[in-house]
Formats: sequence, C-alpha cells, structure tokens
Amino acid sequence: MHRPTLPIESLPMWARLNNVSFHIVKLAHTTGKGYGVVCAQDREPTDDASAAAPLLTVPHALVLNAASVDEYAKEDINFRQLLDAVGHRSPRADTLLFLLVQTALASRSSPSPVGVSNPWTEYLQFLPATVLVPTLWTEDERLLLRGTSLEAAVDAKISALDAEFGLIVEKSSDVPCWRELFWDDASSGGTAAAVEFTDWIRLDALYRSRCLELPRAGESMVPCIDMVNHSGTPSAYYDESARDDDVVLLPGPGVSLKQGDEVTISYGEDKSAAEMLFSYGFIDPQHAAPTASGSLVLPLSPFPDDPLAKAKLVAFGEAPKIHVARDAGTTLTVTDRGEDGEENGGGSGSGSIRWRSPFAYLMCVNEEDGLEFKVLQQTDGARSRLRVFWLGEDVTDRTSAAGGGFDFEALVGAHPMAALLRLRVVTVVLERLQAQLERLGEGTEPDPADVPSGGLQRREECVAAAALLRQAETGLLVQAVEKLEEERSLLLTDQNVAAYLGLKEAAESDLECEEASNEAEDFS
Repeated sequence: MHRPTLPIESLPMWARLNNVSFHIVKLAHTTGKGYGVVCAQDREPTDDASAAAPLLTVPHALVLNAASVDEYAKEDINFRQLLDAVGHRSPRADTLLFLLVQTALASRSSPSPVGVSNPWTEYLQFLPATVLVPTLWTEDERLLLRGTSLEAAVDAKISALDAEFGLIVEKSSDVPCWRELFWDDASSGGTAAAVEFTDWIRLDALYRSRCLELPRAGESMVPCIDMVNHSGTPSAYYDESARDDDVVLLPGPGVSLKQGDEVTISYGEDKSAAEMLFSYGFIDPQHAAPTASGSLVLPLSPFPDDPLAKAKLVAFGEAPKIHVARDAGTTLTVTDRGEDGEENGGGSGSGSIRWRSPFAYLMCVNEEDGLEFKVLQQTDGARSRLRVFWLGEDVTDRTSAAGGGFDFEALVGAHPMAALLRLRVVTVVLERLQAQLERLGEGTEPDPADVPSGGLQRREECVAAAALLRQAETGLLVQAVEKLEEERSLLLTDQNVAAYLGLKEAAESDLECEEASNEAEDFS
C-alpha cells in the first residue's frame, strides 16, 4: 500500500495544532539513534518528583488504546461495523485495526466515502517506513537468528499475523465500503493500492516498538513521547497526570539536564535481550554482558513415543516451555552457599541461574509412577472434561497452567521416589538446553545453492543485533548447562536413585543373558 510521508521537521507544527506541549525539550537528530528528544535548555535537579515540571505533555485525547478506539467507533458507524466483525479479540488487535484504517485513509489521493480522519491519520505519516524488529527482517536476515530463542518465536509470530490478516481480508471483503478502501487497487478503479500483508506486519511492529504501559490506561500509544529513546540509565520517565489524565514526560529524581543532552526513558529493565530485539529491533549492549541479568524462553516438546503425550498437553493447557534466567552481577559460578555454609545444588530456584519448566514435571511421569487420566461421566450422561489423577487423588486443577494454579512440581516432590522423578526432569531440561547450545554454535549462512546471484543482502544493524543476541544466549545457556549437570550429578548420589538404577541395570543384564542363552540353543 502506498504510504505518504511527512518530514519530521513538520512534527512541531502538528504538535502545536493538537495541543502537545514541548516545554524545555525539542525533537532533534541524535547520534546512532535517528531522531530523539533533547533538552533545549539547562535544568537543575530536584528530588521532589511531585514538584518537577513536565518536559513534555500530551493531551489525554491523543492517547491511543482500546478505550479510545471504542470512542472512535461511536463517531464512525462504518468503523463500528468493521470492529464488530473483526475486532474485540484483544486491545492490541483493536488498536491495529484502527491504525490500518488511518493508514489506508492517508494513502488515498481523494476523499474517502468511509472512515473518519483524526490526528493519528497525519501522525502515522511521521513514523518510519520500517522498524528493525525481526518480523520485518528478510529471510536472509532471519537466518541470523538460527539457534536463538527467537528462531521459533519469530516464525510463530509471523504465522499469527498471517492468520489475523486473513481474518481481516475475509470479514472486510464482505462489506462494500471497506472492500473499496482496503482491497481495490488502481487497476480495478480504486484510488489507492491494496493493503498488503507487509502493511499489517509493519503496523504490528510500530505498535510493539512504541506501546507504553501507562499506570492507569494500560497499553497505549502516545504520540511524541514515543519519540523518546531508550537508555539503561534513563534521565526521565512517563506518567499520567492525576488532574486530567494527560500523559507527561517527567525528569528523573535528582537528574540534571544540560542543553543538548538527550532525554531518555527505560523500555524495561527486566526485559531480556531477545525481548528487546523482538519488540524494539535493537539490543542494549549491557544486556549481552556476561554479568548482566538475562533470560530466555525455549519451547519444549513431549516425548514422541509417550502414549499419554496428548492427554498431558490437554491437561496442561498451554504451550510447554523452559524458562532460564540469570540475576545481574553473577559470574560463571553456578552453585551458591546457604547461611550454614553448605552448597545448595538442588532446586530450580536456587543459585544465580534459575530455571523452571512446569510441563517437564508432567512430561516425566507415567502410569507406573501414579499418573492417571480419566474422562468422568456426569449424572446427566454428558462427559466432563479430562480429569488428572495422581496417586489416586484428583489433581486436575493443580496440573493446568491456564488458570495459574499449576503446582504439580510440589506433588512430585512429595512422591516416595521424588529424587528419581526430579532426575528425569533435570535430564530432560539439560538435554534440551544442550541441543539449543549446539544449534547456536552452528553457522548462520544459508546453503550456497539457495543464495541469490547477487549474494546476501543483510543490513548491518540486523547482523550486529543478532550477534549480540547469540552472545547473550550462549553465555546464559553455558551457565545453565553447568548448573544442571551439577544438579544431575548430585541427584545420582541419592540412595533411592542409586538403588533404583542398580536394580534396573541388573534386570537389563539378566534380560541380555537370557536372550544370549536362547540364541545359543541348537534345536537341530
């Protein structure tokens, strides 16, 4: 779809027309970050946050979120029809639908018979044509993510966006006015190019990279404040005015600003390198440091030969994952010592490296351990949902992740053979992380036969971001693997585990001897 643009130099005029106030700051080009917000005059620090004058004020009427989209639908009956047909799935989806309409309206060279323009119709024309989030990378660039936690996540996100876009195409094509705005191109008599899937991906990228979590309004897009860049040591923060719900940019307590200093905010101290790249298209180098806090999430698949695998997935209710995290300031040491000076090598929450995988506990137990699935019949003859039993007790509500009540790990911990079951879980997680680490070590170059004649076209920013992600996740995985190997070794010394493994080894040895004896008999 053709997208008209407006020069960023015209943004101050748009701001004045829409009552956005730049108090002692202005928009300016910044080194290495494109445009940002800089201080236009010196400002002395103050420790009283409530007394600090705002640097930037955006009227509540310009804030874009699900509530404002619903208000817009009251003004435009045609949009209400579209929203009822396609929307009401999530605040994000409703906001993206609004942005799609405004982008399509801006693309027309003549007035549209449908849709009502508002300040966002123009503001969208100031925003960049592309965002460096991985969903907008080329196929060659996405190869750089091979072996990282984003490899599967980006593929899944693109598939989800494709499904969303398909629904919009299906529902809006049945309504003549929206079919004309979205899908009629110049060749069929329309005045604007048809909306394409890449337009939807771009709008999703703009939303994710510019969305703020406001204290009261929640997820929202706020014009002009979304121009403020990120820093690990921010000089400002945003808030909502208690008086009129305007969004204000405030200086941090005790922060002094000099003329020309860039004003920055934090996009999230707790976000992992993968989250930063996925949502914002860059990684703060501090996130990739060996002692920085970090985390990653990996998918976990059930055993392919487990006859109960499908039932376990239904009972769990969510896609199985492994979460690995590292606290800031830690080193390669993977054990810690308790107050008594003894080493704690055990639980998934101990030590500087933490991991958790709720589904792994369900994955690693079977009928012989006490797990059972039943579909009970109700008094009226109808069949109820799948029920989960552990050692004869109905624990259905404790095995579902969907309701947040999953604590099957505690049930496993009370089992007579808890150490053995824990060993299975640790082994499964360890092998999954080792496989991920091995894949991370593989190259990121495609098969030479698949490389176009012009060679690879990879943007420097994408190459650099992917390298930082690989560095961060490799370091985290190495530490996690060391910790899990240590815990596995400790579990193997448990008396119950050693006895069980000894009996199992003896039984397997007897079976091998019996088979050898049968083969040696001659019935001739």
